[in-house]
Amino acid sequence: MKTLRRGSRGPDVEAAQLALTRAGYPIASDGIFGSDTYHSVLSFQNANSLAADGIIGPQTWRRLFPYLRGYTLHTVKTGDTYTLLAERYHSSIAAIAAANPSAIPENLRIGTVLTIPYDFPLVPTNIHYTSSLTGLIAEGLKARYPFIVSTFYGSSVLGKPLRLLTIGTGDTEVFYNAAHHANEWITTPLLLKFIEEYASAYLSNGRLFNIPVSHIFDKTTLYMAPLVNPDGVDLVTGAIAPGDEDYTKAAAISARYPSISFPSGWKANIKGTDLNLNYPAGWERAREIKFSQGFTSPAPRDFVGSSPLSARESLATYLLTRQHNFSLTLSYHTQGEIIYWKYLDYLPPSSYEIGKRMSEASGYTLEETPYTSGFAGYKDWFIQDYNRPGYTIEVGIGVSPLPLSQFDKIYRDNLGILALGMDLA
Repeated sequence: MKTLRRGSRGPDVEAAQLALTRAGYPIASDGIFGSDTYHSVLSFQNANSLAADGIIGPQTWRRLFPYLRGYTLHTVKTGDTYTLLAERYHSSIAAIAAANPSAIPENLRIGTVLTIPYDFPLVPTNIHYTSSLTGLIAEGLKARYPFIVSTFYGSSVLGKPLRLLTIGTGDTEVFYNAAHHANEWITTPLLLKFIEEYASAYLSNGRLFNIPVSHIFDKTTLYMAPLVNPDGVDLVTGAIAPGDEDYTKAAAISARYPSISFPSGWKANIKGTDLNLNYPAGWERAREIKFSQGFTSPAPRDFVGSSPLSARESLATYLLTRQHNFSLTLSYHTQGEIIYWKYLDYLPPSSYEIGKRMSEASGYTLEETPYTSGFAGYKDWFIQDYNRPGYTIEVGIGVSPLPLSQFDKIYRDNLGILALGMDLA
């Protein structure tokens, strides 16, 4: 996270404002570091024995991070009980117990470090996402729910980790991914919110879309890549900002395609390769189509790359898939409220029937991919090489990046798709 002061703008300011609000110093998450934010920072610094300069530097960020990760750490002292700790940290006995499965509440050992979850939902749905925020949320999910595994399956062009979250114990493996396209980043909180609600429902022996969570947890293992294109998302949402070298390089690429707005129209990775046109499924045909449309060099969108899997991010996602035995995949994009289910004449068993169930659950239209967009995508390659159900889900309506005001409806519409994907695989 960058050092912030009065006049700063962007997604890091939004994250800081969210953290301040969660810490008890309410401020609107508008991404503008103005007078109100300045005074909230001063109050927070004074309360936490920090130098009260109104600047969010490394020390202040260190104290704010627990409110973005959603938990803090506590070293057990004489007299500590889960009840007292829950009151002190605004948590609950159940949440503390879940986060510390090896601890014995009736016999807390002095010096033991406990994870104490705060009582707010972890995944925010009202601020712009960045790779840094996604990393903090992944840490928080793993801490709150130790049965979630958080690992990396590769890195981006700029060296940012490609995160993989895993939940469930079943032999059936499914794979959900989001944000192949940078300006479709609203799909990242969609997947993160789903895994948080899934984990919470598992602890309470609850249901998702009226499906018993214990059933799908025991039947299926879900692998989730919530942010396939971290560099591109950081460019679109402003974490890579004017003045940054990578912003300047991307702007030079975009200048060759002046009809595409910058950076809001950027879909590609930071080098200008469209990741969802970089898989080995009719890549040569995709190249012909996109070259005929004028995308003959690195571009904000629709440049297929120098060869299949030439982009680090698509290669990493390809290799991850090769290492597993996925029975079904969902690739999240925007927009149109459409489920694309087919590649060429491949008809994987049950793929249409599962797609129909997802369509009925969401209200989204089940369609075949338009020919000019029907090659070299992840879904296309998965169907081609595995002959198993793979779907591209286009959420929301409008122009990407979609506004966060659509998020609640998008989540409601897709809850059934996400739950059924694990149940029907």
